[in-house]
Amino acid sequence: MLKASLRRLSLLALALLLPAMAAHAEDPPLVRAKNAVRVLNEIMAAPDKAIPQDLLRDAKAIAVIPDLVKAGFIFGGRRGEGLISVKTADGTWSNPSFITMTGGSIGFQAGVSSTDVILVFRTQRGVDSIVDGKFTLGADAAAAAGPVGRTASAATDSQLKAEIYSYSRSRGLFAGVALDGSALRIDYDANAAVYGAGITPRRIFEGGVGNVPGPVVDFRDRLEEYTAR
Repeated sequence: MLKASLRRLSLLALALLLPAMAAHAEDPPLVRAKNAVRVLNEIMAAPDKAIPQDLLRDAKAIAVIPDLVKAGFIFGGRRGEGLISVKTADGTWSNPSFITMTGGSIGFQAGVSSTDVILVFRTQRGVDSIVDGKFTLGADAAAAAGPVGRTASAATDSQLKAEIYSYSRSRGLFAGVALDGSALRIDYDANAAVYGAGITPRRIFEGGVGNVPGPVVDFRDRLEEYTAR
C-alpha cells in the first residue's frame, strides 16, 4: 500500500516537473548567452549587494545559469542552462562553453520557481573537473553560499574553505545559496551549434575557435569589464 502511494506520488511529481523543465530547455544557445549577460549586468549594478570585486578578480572560472527552474511536489528537481568562462594564462577571460545544471531533492515542497545562479570558482581543481565534462557541487568540489558586498572579507571560516562560491537571485533578491548535489555538465550540443561540430571545451577555453557570435563575445567582454574594476 505504501509503495503504491509513493509510486503515485512519484508519477504526479513527474507530471508536474517535466513540462516546466522541458519548456525551459527550449532556449537556443544565443538566447541563453544574452540572458547570461543580462544577469551579470543586473547583479553587478548594485556594488553593495553584488559579488565582491576581489572575489571576481581572483576567480579561476565563472558560470552563469539564468532562469534555473526549480519544481517540486514532494519530490523536487532543478534544471538550467548557462555558460562558463575560465581565466586564461594571460589573465583574460576565455570564450565560454555552454553548460547545464541539474539536481534533485526530496522533501515537503510544492510549486515552480525560476532563479538566476552564478558560480565563482576559486581553485583550478573545479575548473579541471568541468573541462572533463561533469562534476557535482559538494562532492567533486567543496561549495558554499558566497558573501556579497564590496569585498570578500565578510566570508565565514566555512566559506573560506570552499572551492566554489554559489549565488542566486530570485524575485529581485541576490544572495549566496547552497547548491550541494547539483551537477554541472558540458552542453556539447549547444557548443556544436555555436562553435562547430567536434569542438572540445578545452579548445574553446584555449582560444582555438573563430567566428564567435556577438552575444557569446559579449558575455566574455562583460566578465572582463566587471573583473577589471
